[in-house]
Amino acid sequence: MEIQPLSVEGAWVVTPRQFADERGVFLESFRGDRLAAALGHRPDVVQTNVSVSARGAVRGIHFADVPPGQAKYVTVLHGAVVDYVVDIRVGSPTFGTWQAVRLDTVDRRAVYLSEGLGHAFCALEDDTTVLYLCTAAYDPGREHGVNPLDHTIGLELPDDLTPILSAKDEGAPSLAAAEAAGLLPTYAGCRQWADLRATERPA
Repeated sequence: MEIQPLSVEGAWVVTPRQFADERGVFLESFRGDRLAAALGHRPDVVQTNVSVSARGAVRGIHFADVPPGQAKYVTVLHGAVVDYVVDIRVGSPTFGTWQAVRLDTVDRRAVYLSEGLGHAFCALEDDTTVLYLCTAAYDPGREHGVNPLDHTIGLELPDDLTPILSAKDEGAPSLAAAEAAGLLPTYAGCRQWADLRATERPA
């Protein structure tokens, strides 16, 4: 597989090598040892999540308190999404910026987001099924969101779709409001946590 960094520090896109024959397709969708070479530590997957979304569904922008945060390895099992990595780390050189990656069942790419980054996606087809490998269990008291339609962030959603948001995501604060409320992780704190993980969990 090929692992390439995205423009937002702490995020990578993973493109697997696919082997096709008359039976179908085989691929390695996740390799902790290969990721370790890029991350400096092996991600400790403790929870897997699956979401099934209608066309136009937008989930996010979600993030968790750091430490411990929640790193995510996201891939699509059915359908397609535009996946968004958003830098919400206060003090980061790229604070407020984002990068989008199409995840589908053609290239079967995955995106890895380190702790402290915001994550969102927009489903491009009905019944789109997304698999998340997470490095921390869900903790509602430490989970937060930023409104994905915040104009200051400016996520570019597909023009031919009407966004469908949950009440929680629709009511989430703007990036500026989340920062003012002290909800956002800091770049320094995320870097410190990453350094600590690298020493505790060698590659």
